[in-house]
Amino acid sequence: MILSSALIFATACFTLALLMNLWRVVKAPGVPDRILALDTMVINFIAILVLYGIIEGTAVYFEASILIAMVGFISTVAYARFMLRGNIIE
Repeated sequence: MILSSALIFATACFTLALLMNLWRVVKAPGVPDRILALDTMVINFIAILVLYGIIEGTAVYFEASILIAMVGFISTVAYARFMLRGNIIE
């Protein structure tokens, strides 16, 4: 009972954080702020996915979260490289 309530509360908190990051992506003053907000959105989405995997009791969501983490890392590096050099592939 207490564990399920804690999981639901944590999911609600991460969902709220995801919505706040979405707001930051839309209203950020600069592009680096938007890149950071997108990276934080990926982290929050991974946390929501892991919590949902715990709630459901299956390992499929953990594997999906690993794949999303790799894609999120690569996209953040690509965005940052584009901001520094103007191109991604040399």
